Amino acid sequence: MEVTSENKTAENAPGIDIDILRIMEMIPHRYPMLMIDRITDAIANVSAVGIKNVSINEHFFQGHFPQRPVMPGVLIVEAMAQTAGVLVVHTLGAESEGKLVYFMSIDDARFRRPVTPGDTVHIHVTKIQHRRNVWKFKGEAKVNGVLCAEATFAAMILDE
Repeated sequence: MEVTSENKTAENAPGIDIDILRIMEMIPHRYPMLMIDRITDAIANVSAVGIKNVSINEHFFQGHFPQRPVMPGVLIVEAMAQTAGVLVVHTLGAESEGKLVYFMSIDDARFRRPVTPGDTVHIHVTKIQHRRNVWKFKGEAKVNGVLCAEATFAAMILDE
């Protein structure tokens, strides 16, 4: 089920799939900083799974590292934050109009395995809690079911 203006609250639509065009309506990121290609599973107020298809054509591989390309860990965390941003907008529905989700803090980031060209990264984000306009998440990035990175992070929802 696609989220539309008619059903933006989406609490009644667990497990929805969100394509890149809808993602670009939900968060402001664009190339070269848009780090997710699709949300394959979003359950309002609970969790989301994002996908990043990593290509050798990514801009960051020009310098990280030309002889052995590795996706920078900070961009894996950014993919987690963007997946969480989509989850927040999906959860808030029409209440998200005129708001932006700002990455606020990160704790306990761990990088377990390199992400390289050709990998499909599955970004699992679960809401831990939220109070007022601050949301806290647990994120994991996996390739072929193997944990590559994990972090706990927070975001703040503010007016544009």
